[in-house]
Amino acid sequence: MLDSVRTRLTLWYVSVLALVLVAFSLGVYFLLTRSLYERLDGGLRATLDAMVVSLEREIAEPESPKQAAVSTVEELFYPHQALAVFDAEGRLMAERTSQDGYRAQLPALALIPGQGVYLYTAPEVKDDAGIRIGVRRVKVATSGPAYVIAVGQSLETVTEELELLRHVFAVAVPAVLVLAGLGGWFLARKSLRPVVTMSDRARQLGAENLDERLPVSNPRDELGRLAGAFNELLARLEASFAQQRQFMADASHELRTPLGVIQTAAGVTLERERRGEGDYREALKLISEQARRLTRVVEDMFMLARVDAGRHPLHRSHFYLDELLGETARAAAVLAARKGVEIDMTGLPETLYEGDEDLLRRMVLNLLDNAIKHTPAGGQVRLGLRREESKYLITVTDTGGGIPPEAQPNIFERFYRADKARARAQAGNGSGAGLGLAISRWIAEAHEGALELERSDETGSTFVASLPAPNKT
Repeated sequence: MLDSVRTRLTLWYVSVLALVLVAFSLGVYFLLTRSLYERLDGGLRATLDAMVVSLEREIAEPESPKQAAVSTVEELFYPHQALAVFDAEGRLMAERTSQDGYRAQLPALALIPGQGVYLYTAPEVKDDAGIRIGVRRVKVATSGPAYVIAVGQSLETVTEELELLRHVFAVAVPAVLVLAGLGGWFLARKSLRPVVTMSDRARQLGAENLDERLPVSNPRDELGRLAGAFNELLARLEASFAQQRQFMADASHELRTPLGVIQTAAGVTLERERRGEGDYREALKLISEQARRLTRVVEDMFMLARVDAGRHPLHRSHFYLDELLGETARAAAVLAARKGVEIDMTGLPETLYEGDEDLLRRMVLNLLDNAIKHTPAGGQVRLGLRREESKYLITVTDTGGGIPPEAQPNIFERFYRADKARARAQAGNGSGAGLGLAISRWIAEAHEGALELERSDETGSTFVASLPAPNKT
C-alpha cells in the first residue's frame, strides 16, 4: 500500500499536521496553565494586602494582638479562600477556613522571607487538587508585635479547567487528523488523477501509434509541464521512427537496383551455354561496377549508423589544410578529365590545421564529386580556401545547371536527390545514393563547423564548408 504515491502523500500530510497540532496543543496548554496560576497567585497577593490593611487598622484600636488577629479574619470574607494569622513563632492566633473546609497551612518558618510573599502548593487530603498558599511576614509598628499571615485557595478550579482542556484536545486532535487524512486522500487522488490518465495513455502507446499524445489539462502546472515534455519526447521518437522507416525504405531501394543489375547480367550471361570471352568480360565489368556501388552505399550507411549511435570518434592530428585540398583535387581530377570538366584551385594559402584528416578529405572529395557529376562537359569546378575572422572557409563552385529552388532545403537529407533519373544514370561515378552531402555536413559539424549551400542558380552552385580557426596571436 505504501507503494502508492497517493498514500505516501496522505501520510506525510497527516504526519506534518499531527506534529503541528501537538505542538500547538502543548503550547496552548502550557500558556493556559501559566495564566491560571498567575491569576490565582494574583488573587492570593491581593487578599494578603487586604489582610495587612485590616490588621494595621485593628492594631491601631486598643485591642490585644490576638483580638486584632481574630477581627481581621472575621472582617474579611472570601468564600473560596482560607485565612490565618500566626505570631512570629508560628503559633496560630486566628483563622477562617474556606467554605469547602480547606485551611491555610503554614510552611517551615525558615522558608518565609523577611519581605515579599512566599507561594507554594500544599497537598490536600480530601482530593488530589492541592492548595495554593501565599505567606507573608507583617510588622505593623516598629515597637509592635510581628505576625505571619497566610491565605490558601484550592487548585480544584484550575485542575478542572486544565482537565477539560485535555479532554478537548484528546477528542479534537484525532478528529481533525481523521478529517485531514480523508481530505488529503481526496485531494491527492484528485491531484494525481492526471498522472493516472497519462500512465494509462502511455501504456497504450507503441511504435504503431506514436502520433498520439498525452492529455494536458493545465500546461502551466508541474504535471502539465511533465506531460508537455513527454509529448515532446513522443514527437522526437515519432520523427526518429519515421526517419528510420524512410532510411530503411530508401536503403532497400538503393540496394535493390544494383543487385537487380547484377542478377540480370549474370542471368543473361548464363542463359546461353556458349559465349565468347568478350561477353563474359562485359558481364563481369558490369557486375564489378555495381559491386563497387554497393560497397560505397553500404560503407556510407555503416558510417551514418555509427554517427547516429555516437560511436564515430574523431582522430585529430596536425596537418596542412591546403595540402589536403590539393591532394583531393588531384585525385578528383581523374574523374573530371573523363567527363571533360576542369578543376581549378584558386588561392590556397598555407594553412596549418588540427582535425581528422581522413574525414575532412572525404568531405572535400564528396563535394568535388557532387560538383563534377552536375557540371556538363566543358564546365569548370573551382576549389578555394580562405580565412574569414575566426574560421576557415572551403568553397566548391561548379558551373552546372543549379539546384531547383524547391529542392534546395532538402539536399542535405539522406538519400535525397533532386534529379533521381540523372543520378541513377551516373551511378557508376559514385554511390549515387544521396548520402554524400549528409555525410559531408556531419563531418563539418563534428569539427564544430558547418556546411551550407551559399547559392545555386542557372549559372551553377557554391557550397561553403566553414571550420573553426585558432585565434591569431
